[in-house]
Amino acid sequence: MLGANRLHADDTTVPVLARSRTATGRLWNYVRNDRPFGGPAPPAVWFRYSRDCRGEHFGDHLVGWTGILQSDAYGGYNWLADAKRLPAPVIAAGCWAYARRGLFKLAEAGRAPLAVEAVRRIDAIFDAERALYGTDPERRLPVRSETTTPTVTELLDWMRQSCARVSAKAPVAQAMAYLLRRAETFTRFLDDGRICLTNNAAERALRGIAIGRKAWLFAGSDRGGERTAALYSLIVTAKLSDVDPRAWLADVLARINHQPMAKLADLLQWNWKATQNASSQMAP
Repeated sequence: MLGANRLHADDTTVPVLARSRTATGRLWNYVRNDRPFGGPAPPAVWFRYSRDCRGEHFGDHLVGWTGILQSDAYGGYNWLADAKRLPAPVIAAGCWAYARRGLFKLAEAGRAPLAVEAVRRIDAIFDAERALYGTDPERRLPVRSETTTPTVTELLDWMRQSCARVSAKAPVAQAMAYLLRRAETFTRFLDDGRICLTNNAAERALRGIAIGRKAWLFAGSDRGGERTAALYSLIVTAKLSDVDPRAWLADVLARINHQPMAKLADLLQWNWKATQNASSQMAP
């Protein structure tokens, strides 16, 4: 994961059993997904656990890593982009889906014509990006320059003019301000073909935890939280590789004690899948 030059990041809460109550722990995830720009690296996700949500955890998780980090606007990520960070500051990229969400809720309520127009303009950006999925960065940039950049520029200018006409405390103005205050982060994808429009890859990887919380209720301890992170890393990565987690785990657990150290990588989900596919093709 730390060899990737772009990662998605997100987090969710996890109840942790504590003395006479449950505390609120955190599961962080880092997703490598180069498929939108045709990258060769297989998709994978790495989960980490912590008892709290302090931003210092990112330093522990991503120590020594540099690259592009796509995330929401949680303040804990900010110090990663500090110019003094070593070996280099992380390049922050925003999530247009998250920015759209607040405006969409207002538009759906039917009481904010400005929100309806904002969503329409943002959807035009999504439509243009949809046609670029899977193409390499060199091909994405000219198209973005010709079609997407003017659309984004017009949107931001229109938002600034709209916000000047309404109270800064109005919900629609606050929803627009979320994007306008971070315009540099949100427009970074226009100059780098590797950057996605959204952070949906990280959000999708968290869905299983939201469902799981209703079944397993809580982690029994901090060690249980760490085991949860490890297991979700294995299972969700298998799903990202279109591998049946149960079949993969059953085979790996049966083989791993006898697997030479030099060939452990053969058991990684994407390598395991390639071996299975090759075996099925050779079968009579």
